[in-house]
Amino acid sequence: MTTTPITPSLIATLPGHYYTDPDVFRQEQERVFESLWFCAVRSSDLDRPGAFRTVQVGRENVIITRNRQGELRAFLNVCRHRGARLCLEESGETRRTLQCPYHAWTYDLDGKLIAAPNLIKMPDIDRVAYGLIKVSLREWLGYTWVCLADEPPSFEDTVVHAAVERLGDVAAIEHYGTENLALGKRITYDVKANWKLIVENFMECYHCATIHPELTEVLPEFADGYAAQYYVGHGAEFGADVKGFTVDGGEGFGKLPEVSADQDRRYYAITVKPTVFVNLVPDHVILHRMFPLAEDRTVVECDWLYAPEVVASGADVSRSVELFHRVNVQDFDACERTQPAMSSRAYRKGGVLVPNEHHIGIFHEWLVERLGGAHAGPVH
Repeated sequence: MTTTPITPSLIATLPGHYYTDPDVFRQEQERVFESLWFCAVRSSDLDRPGAFRTVQVGRENVIITRNRQGELRAFLNVCRHRGARLCLEESGETRRTLQCPYHAWTYDLDGKLIAAPNLIKMPDIDRVAYGLIKVSLREWLGYTWVCLADEPPSFEDTVVHAAVERLGDVAAIEHYGTENLALGKRITYDVKANWKLIVENFMECYHCATIHPELTEVLPEFADGYAAQYYVGHGAEFGADVKGFTVDGGEGFGKLPEVSADQDRRYYAITVKPTVFVNLVPDHVILHRMFPLAEDRTVVECDWLYAPEVVASGADVSRSVELFHRVNVQDFDACERTQPAMSSRAYRKGGVLVPNEHHIGIFHEWLVERLGGAHAGPVH
């Protein structure tokens, strides 16, 4: 097989096995998803004490709930007795405790062991030491982020820094007041593709003119192939005749109150490594959370967030939802079309990035460094 020469215009991608090898995915679970901050759930989904959600973070299943004081708590979803999973449901509500369905070991909503058959006959058991294993937790943008690492990395230097790195300062994202917005729509996509293909797709717009006709009508500059993320601080400007970020370019809703005049009629996109995309437009925010479940399967939850009064009024948000829903379907179809080729001998040494995709190479270098150089291919 001949090797395609790399020119200054073209730089190499990751080799194909990064997208297909179960061992690479296992290392990503350990060194990426289980070591960094992971966006797990919209905090307002847990709207009362006892409400819970379980999420898969790498190889671990995590329970996120609110205690009796309404404070968020996160634990590994594992009973300390014999290891049974406490909660099998993805979401629900418990009245006062978390009880193992196997031997009835029972924990309060702060994770302390409070009851078990014959527990009073075992006075030497430390009920705190044998409580649920706690998981580090932070809130940002109205979402609950968890980290499984024994010593989590700085939240400010990793998660918040992504907004600073992209927008120039953190105030730019704070103008959207995302933590105070209301959920207008949530769509879950089950994508038969490696999580990195989805990240790479989101970071570039070389494909936009080909597969996103509705998006390029609203954001004409995307037809030239340069994504908003290619420039620090840049927001893609709406077309001259476009009134709102909707599927037909018609009116949206009123600008969010703190969005600046410079941010009006512009679209901003942020990638928060490893698994979050934030999309900012004047009247709403769209946030993607990825849950990588296998080397060839990724579940994506996409939330459309609006001013509380818009949602409370029952306003029709379908035209703004439909625009990015179409973008999602178009993107995920492209990723699923690409996934089979990752195991082809034609992609054994990877593909190439053209100049307006070169910033994806920085993502590849970051990943290879996270993996300690393991399985590294010709990344230049």
